[in-house]
Amino acid sequence: MINGILLRDAFVSGANNISNNRQQVDALNVFPVPDGDTGTNMSMTIGAAKRELLNMKDELTVEAVSKKAASALLRGARGNSGVILSLLFRGFSKGMEGKETAAAKEIATALELGVAAAYKAVMKPTEGTILTVARLAAERAKQLIEEEPDVDTVRMWDEVLIAAKDALAQTPELLPVLKKAGVVDAGGQGFVTIWEGMKAVIDGGKMIESAEEPQKVHEKRAQGIAADFNEEDITFGYCTEFIINKEKPDADPLKLRAYLESIGDCVVVVDDEEIIKCHVHTNEPGNAIQAALKLGYLTNMKIDNMRVQHGHSGTSAAELAVQDTEETQFPYCAVDEEREYGFVAVAAGEGMKQLFLDLGVDQVVSGGQTMNPSTEDILAAIHATPAKRVFVLPNNKNIIMAAEQTINLADRAVDVLQTRSVPQGLAAMLAFDPAEGRRENIMNMIKAFEKVGTGAITFAARDSDFEGHKIKEGQLLAMENGKLAFVEEDLKKTVVRLTHSLLRKSSNKDGNFITLIYGEDVTEEQAEEIHQAVVDKVGDQAEVVLIHGQQPVYYFVISVE
Repeated sequence: MINGILLRDAFVSGANNISNNRQQVDALNVFPVPDGDTGTNMSMTIGAAKRELLNMKDELTVEAVSKKAASALLRGARGNSGVILSLLFRGFSKGMEGKETAAAKEIATALELGVAAAYKAVMKPTEGTILTVARLAAERAKQLIEEEPDVDTVRMWDEVLIAAKDALAQTPELLPVLKKAGVVDAGGQGFVTIWEGMKAVIDGGKMIESAEEPQKVHEKRAQGIAADFNEEDITFGYCTEFIINKEKPDADPLKLRAYLESIGDCVVVVDDEEIIKCHVHTNEPGNAIQAALKLGYLTNMKIDNMRVQHGHSGTSAAELAVQDTEETQFPYCAVDEEREYGFVAVAAGEGMKQLFLDLGVDQVVSGGQTMNPSTEDILAAIHATPAKRVFVLPNNKNIIMAAEQTINLADRAVDVLQTRSVPQGLAAMLAFDPAEGRRENIMNMIKAFEKVGTGAITFAARDSDFEGHKIKEGQLLAMENGKLAFVEEDLKKTVVRLTHSLLRKSSNKDGNFITLIYGEDVTEEQAEEIHQAVVDKVGDQAEVVLIHGQQPVYYFVISVE
Protein backbone atom coordinates (compact mmCIF):
# COMPACT_ATOMS: atom_id res chain seq x y z
CA MET A 1 0.00 0.00 0.00
CA ILE A 2 1.04 3.57 -0.66
CA ASN A 3 -0.10 6.24 1.77
CA GLY A 4 -0.27 9.99 1.29
CA ILE A 5 3.09 10.78 2.87
CA LEU A 6 4.83 8.18 0.71
CA LEU A 7 3.17 9.51 -2.44
CA ARG A 8 4.04 13.11 -1.55
CA ASP A 9 7.68 12.22 -0.97
CA ALA A 10 7.73 10.20 -4.20
CA PHE A 11 6.46 13.20 -6.17
CA VAL A 12 9.13 15.43 -4.63
CA SER A 13 11.83 12.83 -5.34
CA GLY A 14 10.69 12.58 -8.95
CA ALA A 15 10.76 16.36 -9.29
CA ASN A 16 14.29 16.49 -7.89
CA ASN A 17 15.48 13.72 -10.20
CA ILE A 18 14.28 15.45 -13.38
CA SER A 19 15.68 18.74 -12.10
CA ASN A 20 19.07 17.15 -11.46
CA ASN A 21 19.10 15.52 -14.91
CA ARG A 22 17.31 18.10 -17.03
CA GLN A 23 20.40 19.03 -19.05
CA GLN A 24 20.88 15.41 -20.09
CA VAL A 25 17.22 15.28 -21.14
CA ASP A 26 17.55 18.62 -22.97
CA ALA A 27 20.50 17.23 -24.91
CA LEU A 28 18.26 14.57 -26.45
CA ASN A 29 16.34 17.17 -28.43
CA VAL A 30 17.16 16.41 -32.04
CA PHE A 31 16.61 19.90 -33.39
CA PRO A 32 19.70 22.04 -32.67
CA VAL A 33 17.80 25.34 -32.26
CA PRO A 34 18.37 26.97 -28.85
CA ASP A 35 14.97 26.60 -27.21
CA GLY A 36 12.96 25.90 -24.08
CA ASP A 37 13.97 22.26 -24.13
CA THR A 38 12.02 19.26 -22.91
CA GLY A 39 13.96 18.56 -19.73
CA THR A 40 13.75 22.18 -18.61
CA ASN A 41 10.02 22.41 -19.33
CA MET A 42 9.22 19.14 -17.56
CA SER A 43 11.41 20.08 -14.61
CA MET A 44 9.76 23.48 -14.18
CA THR A 45 6.31 21.94 -14.55
CA ILE A 46 6.68 19.31 -11.85
CA GLY A 47 8.72 21.78 -9.80
CA ALA A 48 5.55 23.84 -9.44
CA ALA A 49 3.93 20.85 -7.74
CA LYS A 50 6.94 20.19 -5.55
CA ARG A 51 6.73 23.62 -3.94
CA GLU A 52 3.12 23.11 -2.89
CA LEU A 53 3.54 19.48 -1.83
CA LEU A 54 6.36 20.38 0.56
CA ASN A 55 3.95 22.63 2.44
CA MET A 56 1.27 19.97 2.93
CA LYS A 57 0.53 18.61 6.40
CA ASP A 58 1.58 15.10 7.36
CA GLU A 59 -2.06 13.97 7.84
CA LEU A 60 -2.34 13.18 4.16
CA THR A 61 -4.27 10.88 1.85
CA VAL A 62 -3.28 9.77 -1.64
CA GLU A 63 -6.35 11.65 -2.88
CA ALA A 64 -5.22 14.96 -1.31
CA VAL A 65 -1.63 14.60 -2.52
CA SER A 66 -2.50 13.65 -6.08
CA LYS A 67 -5.08 16.46 -6.35
CA LYS A 68 -2.61 19.01 -5.04
CA ALA A 69 0.06 17.81 -7.46
CA ALA A 70 -2.31 17.74 -10.44
CA SER A 71 -3.59 21.25 -9.73
CA ALA A 72 -0.10 22.72 -9.42
CA LEU A 73 1.19 20.84 -12.48
CA LEU A 74 -1.68 22.17 -14.58
CA ARG A 75 -1.03 25.80 -13.62
CA GLY A 76 2.74 25.43 -13.89
CA ALA A 77 2.75 23.55 -17.20
CA ARG A 78 5.33 24.81 -19.71
CA GLY A 79 5.72 23.62 -23.27
CA ASN A 80 3.98 20.66 -24.86
CA SER A 81 5.95 18.15 -22.80
CA GLY A 82 4.99 19.94 -19.58
CA VAL A 83 1.32 20.05 -20.51
CA ILE A 84 1.30 16.34 -21.38
CA LEU A 85 3.04 15.58 -18.08
CA SER A 86 0.41 17.60 -16.21
CA LEU A 87 -2.39 15.74 -17.99
CA LEU A 88 -0.87 12.37 -17.14
CA PHE A 89 -0.86 13.26 -13.45
CA ARG A 90 -4.27 14.92 -13.67
CA GLY A 91 -5.72 11.63 -14.90
CA PHE A 92 -3.71 9.83 -12.22
CA SER A 93 -5.39 11.99 -9.57
CA LYS A 94 -8.81 10.90 -10.86
CA GLY A 95 -7.86 7.34 -10.03
CA MET A 96 -7.00 8.36 -6.47
CA GLU A 97 -10.35 10.06 -5.75
CA GLY A 98 -11.89 9.04 -2.44
CA LYS A 99 -8.87 6.99 -1.36
CA GLU A 100 -6.70 7.29 1.74
CA THR A 101 -4.19 4.71 0.48
CA ALA A 102 -3.59 3.02 -2.85
CA ALA A 103 -2.82 -0.58 -3.70
CA ALA A 104 -1.28 -1.79 -6.95
CA LYS A 105 -4.70 -2.12 -8.57
CA GLU A 106 -5.52 1.56 -7.90
CA ILE A 107 -2.15 2.63 -9.30
CA ALA A 108 -2.76 0.66 -12.49
CA THR A 109 -6.19 2.27 -12.92
CA ALA A 110 -4.78 5.73 -12.21
CA LEU A 111 -2.06 5.29 -14.82
CA GLU A 112 -4.64 4.19 -17.39
CA LEU A 113 -6.76 7.28 -16.67
CA GLY A 114 -3.70 9.51 -16.99
CA VAL A 115 -2.79 8.13 -20.39
CA ALA A 116 -6.39 8.52 -21.58
CA ALA A 117 -6.41 12.17 -20.49
CA ALA A 118 -3.13 12.92 -22.27
CA TYR A 119 -4.12 11.22 -25.54
CA LYS A 120 -7.49 12.97 -25.53
CA ALA A 121 -5.85 16.39 -25.30
CA VAL A 122 -3.55 15.86 -28.30
CA MET A 123 -5.31 16.28 -31.64
CA LYS A 124 -2.88 14.10 -33.58
CA PRO A 125 -0.91 11.93 -31.12
CA THR A 126 2.56 11.05 -32.38
CA GLU A 127 3.84 7.60 -31.44
CA GLY A 128 7.45 7.37 -30.38
CA THR A 129 7.03 10.15 -27.83
CA ILE A 130 6.22 10.48 -24.11
CA LEU A 131 2.67 9.39 -24.99
CA THR A 132 3.90 6.01 -26.21
CA VAL A 133 6.16 5.49 -23.21
CA ALA A 134 3.37 6.32 -20.74
CA ARG A 135 0.81 4.20 -22.62
CA LEU A 136 2.94 1.06 -22.75
CA ALA A 137 3.86 1.52 -19.08
CA ALA A 138 0.16 1.75 -18.17
CA GLU A 139 -0.68 -1.27 -20.31
CA ARG A 140 1.96 -3.30 -18.48
CA ALA A 141 0.45 -2.23 -15.15
CA LYS A 142 -3.00 -3.41 -16.25
CA GLN A 143 -1.56 -6.69 -17.55
CA LEU A 144 0.27 -7.32 -14.27
CA ILE A 145 -2.94 -6.90 -12.26
CA GLU A 146 -4.66 -9.43 -14.50
CA GLU A 147 -1.77 -11.87 -14.02
CA GLU A 148 -1.25 -11.26 -10.30
CA PRO A 149 -4.25 -9.53 -8.65
CA ASP A 150 -2.44 -9.37 -5.29
CA VAL A 151 0.85 -7.95 -6.58
CA ASP A 152 2.41 -5.43 -4.19
CA THR A 153 3.02 -1.78 -5.05
CA VAL A 154 6.83 -2.08 -5.07
CA ARG A 155 6.74 -4.78 -7.73
CA MET A 156 4.11 -2.83 -9.64
CA TRP A 157 6.35 0.24 -9.71
CA ASP A 158 9.33 -1.85 -10.83
CA GLU A 159 7.38 -3.47 -13.68
CA VAL A 160 5.97 -0.15 -14.86
CA LEU A 161 9.47 1.34 -14.92
CA ILE A 162 10.85 -1.64 -16.86
CA ALA A 163 8.03 -1.30 -19.40
CA ALA A 164 8.64 2.44 -19.69
CA LYS A 165 12.35 1.92 -20.31
CA ASP A 166 11.62 -0.76 -22.92
CA ALA A 167 9.17 1.59 -24.65
CA LEU A 168 11.70 4.40 -24.50
CA ALA A 169 14.33 2.21 -26.16
CA GLN A 170 11.90 1.57 -29.03
CA THR A 171 11.11 5.23 -29.74
CA PRO A 172 13.83 5.52 -32.43
CA GLU A 173 12.10 2.71 -34.35
CA LEU A 174 8.86 4.70 -34.36
CA LEU A 175 10.36 8.08 -35.21
CA PRO A 176 13.03 7.96 -37.96
CA VAL A 177 14.38 11.37 -36.96
CA LEU A 178 15.35 9.92 -33.57
CA LYS A 179 16.97 6.89 -35.14
CA LYS A 180 19.05 9.01 -37.50
CA ALA A 181 20.25 11.18 -34.63
CA GLY A 182 20.95 8.14 -32.45
CA VAL A 183 18.84 9.28 -29.50
CA VAL A 184 15.64 8.30 -27.70
CA ASP A 185 12.67 10.64 -27.25
CA ALA A 186 13.37 13.44 -24.78
CA GLY A 187 9.84 13.53 -23.35
CA GLY A 188 9.85 9.79 -22.84
CA GLN A 189 13.22 10.03 -21.10
CA GLY A 190 11.81 12.76 -18.87
CA PHE A 191 8.91 10.51 -17.89
CA VAL A 192 11.29 7.65 -17.08
CA THR A 193 13.53 9.99 -15.06
CA ILE A 194 10.59 11.18 -12.94
CA TRP A 195 9.36 7.61 -12.43
CA GLU A 196 12.88 6.54 -11.34
CA GLY A 197 12.94 9.35 -8.80
CA MET A 198 9.57 8.27 -7.44
CA LYS A 199 10.68 4.63 -7.30
CA ALA A 200 13.51 5.53 -4.90
CA VAL A 201 10.87 6.41 -2.29
CA ILE A 202 8.35 3.68 -3.19
CA ASP A 203 11.11 1.09 -2.67
CA GLY A 204 11.49 2.34 0.88
CA GLY A 205 14.68 4.25 0.25
CA LYS A 206 15.53 7.90 0.72
CA MET A 207 14.12 10.73 -1.32
CA ILE A 208 16.45 11.95 -4.06
CA GLU A 209 17.66 15.39 -3.00
CA SER A 210 17.90 18.40 -5.26
CA ALA A 211 21.42 19.15 -6.45
CA GLU A 212 20.56 22.78 -7.20
CA GLU A 213 21.39 25.75 -5.02
CA PRO A 214 18.44 27.89 -3.84
CA GLN A 215 17.60 30.76 -6.16
CA LYS A 216 18.70 34.21 -5.15
CA VAL A 217 15.99 36.34 -3.62
CA HIS A 218 16.33 39.24 -6.04
CA GLU A 219 16.65 37.21 -9.20
CA LYS A 220 13.55 38.77 -10.80
CA ARG A 221 13.45 42.37 -11.92
CA ALA A 222 10.69 44.86 -12.61
CA GLN A 223 9.52 45.12 -16.19
CA GLY A 224 7.73 48.14 -17.56
CA ILE A 225 7.63 49.92 -14.17
CA ALA A 226 9.73 52.95 -13.20
CA ALA A 227 12.54 51.74 -10.96
CA ASP A 228 13.44 54.98 -9.20
CA PHE A 229 10.84 54.99 -6.40
CA ASN A 230 11.70 56.40 -3.00
CA GLU A 231 10.52 54.74 0.20
CA GLU A 232 7.76 57.36 0.43
CA ASP A 233 6.33 56.05 -2.85
CA ILE A 234 5.29 52.77 -1.19
CA THR A 235 1.61 53.31 -0.41
CA PHE A 236 0.94 49.80 0.91
CA GLY A 237 3.82 48.46 2.94
CA TYR A 238 3.25 44.73 3.30
CA CYS A 239 3.60 42.27 0.43
CA THR A 240 1.20 39.53 1.52
CA GLU A 241 0.88 36.12 -0.13
CA PHE A 242 -0.93 32.92 0.76
CA ILE A 243 -2.72 29.92 -0.71
CA ILE A 244 -6.22 29.08 0.50
CA ASN A 245 -7.02 25.39 0.48
CA LYS A 246 -10.77 25.41 -0.07
CA GLU A 247 -12.83 23.84 2.71
CA LYS A 248 -16.21 25.21 1.63
CA PRO A 249 -17.78 24.39 -1.75
CA ASP A 250 -19.20 27.92 -1.97
CA ALA A 251 -15.85 29.67 -1.38
CA ASP A 252 -16.12 32.78 -3.56
CA PRO A 253 -12.78 34.12 -4.87
CA LEU A 254 -14.51 37.12 -6.47
CA LYS A 255 -15.75 38.43 -3.12
CA LEU A 256 -12.31 37.92 -1.60
CA ARG A 257 -10.69 39.72 -4.52
CA ALA A 258 -13.07 42.65 -4.10
CA TYR A 259 -12.21 42.87 -0.40
CA LEU A 260 -8.45 42.71 -1.04
CA GLU A 261 -8.77 45.48 -3.62
CA SER A 262 -10.49 47.62 -0.99
CA ILE A 263 -7.54 47.34 1.40
CA GLY A 264 -4.59 47.33 -1.03
CA ASP A 265 -3.28 47.10 -4.58
CA CYS A 266 -1.34 44.70 -6.85
CA VAL A 267 -4.07 42.16 -6.16
CA VAL A 268 -3.78 38.75 -7.81
CA VAL A 269 -6.34 36.02 -7.11
CA VAL A 270 -6.12 32.81 -9.15
CA ASP A 271 -8.28 29.80 -8.30
CA ASP A 272 -9.19 26.31 -9.40
CA GLU A 273 -11.16 23.45 -7.86
CA GLU A 274 -8.78 23.01 -4.94
CA ILE A 275 -7.07 26.28 -4.06
CA ILE A 276 -7.16 30.06 -4.26
CA LYS A 277 -3.75 31.67 -4.73
CA CYS A 278 -3.59 35.27 -3.46
CA HIS A 279 -1.18 38.19 -3.56
CA VAL A 280 -1.83 41.73 -2.28
CA HIS A 281 0.12 44.81 -1.19
CA THR A 282 -1.66 46.17 1.88
CA ASN A 283 -1.22 47.94 5.21
CA GLU A 284 -3.59 45.40 6.78
CA PRO A 285 -2.09 41.93 6.25
CA GLY A 286 -3.90 40.57 9.29
CA ASN A 287 -7.27 41.56 7.86
CA ALA A 288 -6.37 39.94 4.54
CA ILE A 289 -5.51 36.69 6.32
CA GLN A 290 -8.66 36.80 8.47
CA ALA A 291 -10.82 37.20 5.37
CA ALA A 292 -9.01 34.30 3.70
CA LEU A 293 -9.46 31.98 6.68
CA LYS A 294 -13.22 32.13 6.20
CA LEU A 295 -12.75 30.18 2.95
CA GLY A 296 -10.29 27.50 4.06
CA TYR A 297 -6.97 26.76 5.71
CA LEU A 298 -3.86 28.63 4.57
CA THR A 299 -0.47 27.46 3.33
CA ASN A 300 2.53 29.18 1.71
CA MET A 301 1.93 32.30 3.83
CA LYS A 302 4.46 35.08 3.36
CA ILE A 303 4.42 38.69 4.59
CA ASP A 304 7.28 41.07 3.74
CA ASN A 305 7.69 44.64 4.93
CA MET A 306 8.61 46.35 1.65
CA ARG A 307 9.73 49.58 3.34
CA VAL A 308 12.26 47.68 5.46
CA GLN A 309 13.41 45.61 2.48
CA HIS A 310 13.81 48.75 0.41
CA GLY A 311 15.81 50.53 3.09
CA HIS A 312 18.13 47.62 3.84
CA SER A 313 18.77 46.18 0.44
CA GLY A 314 18.65 49.13 -1.91
CA THR A 315 16.02 47.31 -3.96
CA SER A 316 13.57 49.66 -5.62
CA ALA A 317 9.88 49.66 -4.78
CA ALA A 318 9.22 48.64 -8.35
CA GLU A 319 11.41 45.57 -7.98
CA LEU A 320 9.78 44.70 -4.68
CA ALA A 321 6.44 44.85 -6.41
CA VAL A 322 7.33 41.92 -8.66
CA GLN A 323 10.23 39.97 -7.22
CA ASP A 324 8.11 37.43 -5.35
CA THR A 325 5.48 36.50 -7.93
CA GLU A 326 5.49 36.48 -11.68
CA GLU A 327 1.82 37.38 -11.75
CA THR A 328 2.24 40.86 -10.23
CA GLN A 329 3.11 42.33 -13.61
CA PHE A 330 -0.48 41.43 -14.50
CA PRO A 331 -2.73 42.83 -11.73
CA TYR A 332 -6.23 41.40 -11.83
CA CYS A 333 -8.90 43.41 -13.64
CA ALA A 334 -12.61 42.70 -13.29
CA VAL A 335 -14.57 42.12 -16.50
CA ASP A 336 -15.92 45.31 -18.05
CA GLU A 337 -19.41 44.32 -19.19
CA GLU A 338 -19.29 46.98 -21.90
CA ARG A 339 -16.15 45.55 -23.48
CA GLU A 340 -16.60 42.50 -25.68
CA TYR A 341 -13.05 41.60 -26.70
CA GLY A 342 -9.53 41.71 -25.32
CA PHE A 343 -6.19 40.29 -26.44
CA VAL A 344 -3.19 38.52 -24.91
CA ALA A 345 -0.07 37.73 -26.95
CA VAL A 346 3.20 35.94 -26.19
CA ALA A 347 6.40 37.54 -27.46
CA ALA A 348 10.03 38.11 -26.50
CA GLY A 349 11.79 41.44 -26.92
CA GLU A 350 10.64 44.99 -26.19
CA GLY A 351 10.28 45.81 -29.88
CA MET A 352 8.13 42.74 -30.46
CA LYS A 353 6.05 43.63 -27.43
CA GLN A 354 5.47 47.15 -28.69
CA LEU A 355 4.31 45.87 -32.08
CA PHE A 356 1.50 43.97 -30.40
CA LEU A 357 0.62 46.81 -28.05
CA ASP A 358 0.39 49.19 -31.01
CA LEU A 359 -2.09 46.82 -32.66
CA GLY A 360 -4.36 46.79 -29.60
CA VAL A 361 -3.12 43.83 -27.58
CA ASP A 362 -3.86 44.36 -23.88
CA GLN A 363 -1.15 42.20 -22.30
CA VAL A 364 2.05 40.72 -23.70
CA VAL A 365 3.45 37.70 -21.87
CA SER A 366 7.23 37.58 -22.03
CA GLY A 367 8.31 34.33 -23.60
CA GLY A 368 8.96 32.41 -26.76
CA GLN A 369 11.36 29.76 -27.96
CA THR A 370 13.92 29.92 -25.16
CA MET A 371 11.52 30.25 -22.25
CA ASN A 372 8.00 28.95 -22.64
CA PRO A 373 5.61 30.72 -20.26
CA SER A 374 3.51 28.58 -17.96
CA THR A 375 -0.24 28.19 -18.09
CA GLU A 376 -0.41 30.33 -14.96
CA ASP A 377 1.60 33.11 -16.61
CA ILE A 378 -0.86 33.24 -19.50
CA LEU A 379 -3.84 32.94 -17.15
CA ALA A 380 -2.64 35.95 -15.15
CA ALA A 381 -2.45 38.00 -18.35
CA ILE A 382 -5.98 36.93 -19.28
CA HIS A 383 -7.25 37.99 -15.85
CA ALA A 384 -5.56 41.36 -16.33
CA THR A 385 -7.56 41.94 -19.52
CA PRO A 386 -10.94 43.52 -18.65
CA ALA A 387 -13.00 42.00 -21.44
CA LYS A 388 -15.81 39.46 -21.57
CA ARG A 389 -13.87 37.40 -24.14
CA VAL A 390 -10.09 37.25 -24.49
CA PHE A 391 -8.28 36.07 -27.61
CA VAL A 392 -4.87 34.51 -26.88
CA LEU A 393 -2.08 34.47 -29.47
CA PRO A 394 0.62 31.94 -28.35
CA ASN A 395 2.87 32.70 -31.36
CA ASN A 396 4.86 29.50 -30.85
CA LYS A 397 3.86 25.88 -31.46
CA ASN A 398 5.30 24.83 -28.09
CA ILE A 399 3.11 27.31 -26.20
CA ILE A 400 -0.27 26.49 -27.77
CA MET A 401 -1.11 23.60 -25.44
CA ALA A 402 -0.21 25.57 -22.31
CA ALA A 403 -2.40 28.43 -23.53
CA GLU A 404 -5.30 26.08 -24.21
CA GLN A 405 -5.32 24.93 -20.58
CA THR A 406 -6.43 28.42 -19.54
CA ILE A 407 -9.80 27.99 -21.26
CA ASN A 408 -11.20 26.00 -18.32
CA LEU A 409 -9.33 27.97 -15.66
CA ALA A 410 -10.22 31.57 -16.56
CA ASP A 411 -13.16 33.46 -15.06
CA ARG A 412 -14.00 34.88 -18.51
CA ALA A 413 -14.37 33.42 -21.99
CA VAL A 414 -11.10 32.54 -23.76
CA ASP A 415 -10.33 31.67 -27.38
CA VAL A 416 -6.83 30.43 -28.22
CA LEU A 417 -5.80 30.98 -31.84
CA GLN A 418 -3.10 28.55 -32.91
CA THR A 419 -0.57 31.12 -34.10
CA ARG A 420 2.87 29.55 -34.40
CA SER A 421 5.00 32.66 -34.93
CA VAL A 422 5.03 36.37 -34.16
CA PRO A 423 4.24 37.30 -37.81
CA GLN A 424 1.18 35.06 -37.64
CA GLY A 425 0.10 36.76 -34.44
CA LEU A 426 0.53 40.20 -35.98
CA ALA A 427 -1.47 39.17 -39.05
CA ALA A 428 -4.27 37.87 -36.84
CA MET A 429 -4.45 41.20 -34.99
CA LEU A 430 -4.56 43.17 -38.24
CA ALA A 431 -7.49 41.03 -39.40
CA PHE A 432 -9.59 41.67 -36.30
CA ASP A 433 -12.68 43.81 -36.83
CA PRO A 434 -14.54 45.01 -33.68
CA ALA A 435 -17.72 45.36 -35.72
CA GLU A 436 -17.77 41.64 -36.49
CA GLY A 437 -18.95 38.84 -34.20
CA ARG A 438 -16.79 36.23 -32.50
CA ARG A 439 -17.21 33.50 -35.11
CA GLU A 440 -16.53 35.84 -38.04
CA ASN A 441 -13.45 37.28 -36.35
CA ILE A 442 -12.01 33.86 -35.56
CA MET A 443 -12.46 32.75 -39.16
CA ASN A 444 -10.97 35.97 -40.54
CA MET A 445 -8.00 35.90 -38.15
CA ILE A 446 -7.24 32.26 -38.96
CA LYS A 447 -7.42 32.93 -42.69
CA ALA A 448 -5.09 35.91 -42.27
CA PHE A 449 -2.37 34.18 -40.26
CA GLU A 450 -2.45 31.03 -42.39
CA LYS A 451 -1.47 33.12 -45.43
CA VAL A 452 1.64 34.52 -43.75
CA GLY A 453 5.01 33.08 -44.66
CA THR A 454 7.37 33.14 -41.68
CA GLY A 455 11.14 32.97 -41.76
CA ALA A 456 13.52 32.95 -38.80
CA ILE A 457 17.28 32.92 -38.53
CA THR A 458 19.05 31.63 -35.46
CA PHE A 459 22.21 29.69 -34.62
CA ALA A 460 22.91 26.02 -34.00
CA ALA A 461 23.19 25.34 -30.28
CA ARG A 462 25.08 22.09 -30.89
CA ASP A 463 26.45 19.84 -33.62
CA SER A 464 23.72 17.86 -35.32
CA ASP A 465 22.78 15.76 -38.31
CA PHE A 466 19.24 16.84 -39.08
CA GLU A 467 17.14 16.04 -42.16
CA GLY A 468 20.19 15.67 -44.38
CA HIS A 469 21.94 18.76 -43.00
CA LYS A 470 25.35 18.37 -41.37
CA ILE A 471 25.23 21.14 -38.80
CA LYS A 472 28.08 22.55 -36.76
CA GLU A 473 27.57 24.45 -33.53
CA GLY A 474 27.35 28.19 -34.21
CA GLN A 475 26.26 27.94 -37.85
CA LEU A 476 23.27 29.97 -39.01
CA LEU A 477 20.00 28.08 -39.34
CA ALA A 478 17.40 29.40 -41.77
CA MET A 479 13.90 28.34 -40.73
CA GLU A 480 11.04 28.50 -43.23
CA ASN A 481 7.57 28.14 -41.71
CA GLY A 482 8.99 26.20 -38.79
CA LYS A 483 11.18 23.84 -40.81
CA LEU A 484 14.91 23.96 -41.44
CA ALA A 485 15.47 25.26 -44.98
CA PHE A 486 19.26 25.54 -45.13
CA VAL A 487 22.44 26.19 -43.18
CA GLU A 488 24.68 29.20 -43.84
CA GLU A 489 27.67 31.13 -42.50
CA ASP A 490 26.91 34.69 -43.65
CA LEU A 491 23.97 36.55 -42.11
CA LYS A 492 23.26 38.87 -45.05
CA LYS A 493 23.24 36.00 -47.55
CA THR A 494 20.96 34.02 -45.25
CA VAL A 495 18.38 36.79 -44.91
CA VAL A 496 18.30 37.54 -48.65
CA ARG A 497 18.05 33.89 -49.66
CA LEU A 498 15.37 33.07 -47.09
CA THR A 499 13.27 36.14 -47.93
CA HIS A 500 13.44 35.36 -51.63
CA SER A 501 12.37 31.77 -50.97
CA LEU A 502 9.37 32.90 -48.91
CA LEU A 503 8.40 35.42 -51.56
CA ARG A 504 8.49 32.81 -54.34
CA LYS A 505 6.09 30.62 -52.36
CA SER A 506 3.71 33.41 -51.44
CA SER A 507 0.11 32.86 -52.53
CA ASN A 508 -0.45 36.57 -53.10
CA LYS A 509 0.32 37.34 -56.75
CA ASP A 510 -0.97 40.94 -56.62
CA GLY A 511 1.76 42.34 -54.42
CA ASN A 512 3.49 41.47 -51.17
CA PHE A 513 4.58 43.11 -47.96
CA ILE A 514 7.83 41.99 -46.32
CA THR A 515 8.75 42.78 -42.71
CA LEU A 516 12.27 42.20 -41.46
CA ILE A 517 12.39 42.19 -37.64
CA TYR A 518 15.93 42.22 -36.33
CA GLY A 519 16.98 41.03 -32.88
CA GLU A 520 19.07 42.23 -29.99
CA ASP A 521 22.29 40.71 -31.34
CA VAL A 522 22.14 42.63 -34.63
CA THR A 523 23.43 46.21 -34.81
CA GLU A 524 21.43 48.93 -36.50
CA GLU A 525 24.18 49.29 -39.09
CA GLN A 526 24.08 45.57 -39.90
CA ALA A 527 20.30 45.63 -40.10
CA GLU A 528 20.25 48.60 -42.50
CA GLU A 529 22.82 46.95 -44.75
CA ILE A 530 20.82 43.70 -44.84
CA HIS A 531 17.58 45.60 -45.42
CA GLN A 532 19.11 47.29 -48.46
CA ALA A 533 20.36 43.95 -49.79
CA VAL A 534 16.83 42.53 -49.58
CA VAL A 535 15.38 45.61 -51.31
CA ASP A 536 17.95 45.25 -54.09
CA LYS A 537 16.95 41.62 -54.53
CA VAL A 538 13.13 41.74 -54.30
CA GLY A 539 12.20 45.43 -54.10
CA ASP A 540 10.37 45.33 -57.42
CA GLN A 541 8.09 42.58 -56.11
CA ALA A 542 7.28 43.79 -52.61
CA GLU A 543 7.51 46.60 -50.10
CA VAL A 544 10.21 45.85 -47.52
CA VAL A 545 10.03 47.30 -43.98
CA LEU A 546 12.69 47.03 -41.27
CA ILE A 547 11.74 46.90 -37.56
CA HIS A 548 13.89 46.54 -34.43
CA GLY A 549 12.20 43.73 -32.50
CA GLN A 550 14.99 43.33 -29.91
CA GLN A 551 14.13 39.63 -29.69
CA PRO A 552 16.71 37.23 -28.23
CA VAL A 553 18.04 34.11 -29.99
CA TYR A 554 16.68 35.01 -33.45
CA TYR A 555 18.83 37.40 -35.49
CA PHE A 556 15.92 38.01 -37.85
CA VAL A 557 12.25 37.11 -37.99
CA ILE A 558 10.82 37.59 -41.48
CA SER A 559 7.20 38.00 -42.47
CA VAL A 560 5.94 37.75 -46.06
CA GLU A 561 2.28 38.46 -46.72
